[in-house]
Amino acid sequence: MTNYAAVLLAAGLGTRMRSRTPKALHRVCGREMVSLALSAAREAGLENAVVVTPPDDERFRAALGDDALYAAQSQPLGTGNALMQARSALKGVDNIVVLYGDTPLIKPRMLADMMRRHAESEASVTLLTSSAVNPDGMGRITRDADGNITAIVEHEYADDKTLAIREVNCGFYCFRAAWLWQNLERLQPSPNGEVSLTDLIEVAATLGMGVVSVSSDDPHEAMGVNNRVQLAEAEAVMRRRIRKRWMLAGVAMPDPSSVYIDFDVTLGQDTVVMPNTHIRGRTRIGDSCEIGPNAIIDNAIIGDGCTITASVVRDSMLENSVNVGPFSHIRGVSHIESGVHIGTSAEVKNSRLGRETKMKHFSAVGDADLGARVNIGAGAITCNFDGIAKHRTTIGRDAFIGSGTMLVAPVRIGEGAATGTGSVVTRDVAAGAFVAGMPARKVPARKPSHKPSTDKSLAKAAE
Repeated sequence: MTNYAAVLLAAGLGTRMRSRTPKALHRVCGREMVSLALSAAREAGLENAVVVTPPDDERFRAALGDDALYAAQSQPLGTGNALMQARSALKGVDNIVVLYGDTPLIKPRMLADMMRRHAESEASVTLLTSSAVNPDGMGRITRDADGNITAIVEHEYADDKTLAIREVNCGFYCFRAAWLWQNLERLQPSPNGEVSLTDLIEVAATLGMGVVSVSSDDPHEAMGVNNRVQLAEAEAVMRRRIRKRWMLAGVAMPDPSSVYIDFDVTLGQDTVVMPNTHIRGRTRIGDSCEIGPNAIIDNAIIGDGCTITASVVRDSMLENSVNVGPFSHIRGVSHIESGVHIGTSAEVKNSRLGRETKMKHFSAVGDADLGARVNIGAGAITCNFDGIAKHRTTIGRDAFIGSGTMLVAPVRIGEGAATGTGSVVTRDVAAGAFVAGMPARKVPARKPSHKPSTDKSLAKAAE
């Protein structure tokens, strides 16, 4: 195929959304609608793209970054006027694919089919049509006796005979660039001052320049979002697509309808996503995990074989075979090494937990670095904030932090050290030492072991 580029028309303010946010920047499954449309264009092979935005709106650049060029439509004067704003950015382009920032459900395959049909037919215009959608409010496709497209008649101008036509315009076009710019300049604005791209179809048909179409049998593909009801409908369709894709890839969902997965999430084979689970952002989850029920995973990296039950993990990394929950919270760029167990109602913030560490229920670790095989007893807390600044706690490997211990940062607990129940630790503890009390002091007593006892008499007494 010759040189192609995409133009995404996204300058609509979307007054029916009742929002200060431009319509195309409202999100569906974690992505701005214009970003989803741009992703579809990219996947269809359209490497070059121009996004037409409202004037001086840096929010589009913040959402899309350098993935596209930008052009601004200073006044809302219709789709034809919007496309003209992109002309200077499309020099040397032979064919232009037009799509919209508020149509997040378009599939890359359909755009590719439209481009292929355009190349094969050598038509001036190729458009996407459908007879599978509800035609109310949409432009009807009129054809002559030989089946050739003659015009697009907008709903408000159609008579009863035209309104009975089921084939409608989906709003996606592929134009020969030279023909487009020559004829777009000649279009007359409507009484409201707008220039509409749909008028080009009749111009091309009248001039005998060739108008062909590709048909979509997906009732949602052409769906434009104009209000929050339609936004919710688009979200529901996209979520079904996402769940289906991952289930076909080997992910189990016992109750798919109660699972919410964002567009950019990645899931590993044999992972199970339990009901009422939300997986958001750019989360990556490995193989053979069990996530949920009632879990929220947001922009996290989860290794293989992890279990997260009724807990929240945000902006953090869990290595393999980590067990979390229920009712726990991991956040603030934390790193949980392999084999760690985090129990009920615990919180980890901006911390690293070494491998095989156990952090029991009702404990909180913030701004801390823990070595391997540390035991954090129930109710233990790192007191990291002095009212002005945050301070770090460091705990060496094989340390034992007794239940209810307060570690007042900045403080270091040495390797193999231990604290007694209810201790308030305000000073560093040497390796192998045992401290207790408030404030904690070294106790001349043998450190209690937090490893399972092998003494048969003790085991019998425990029975």
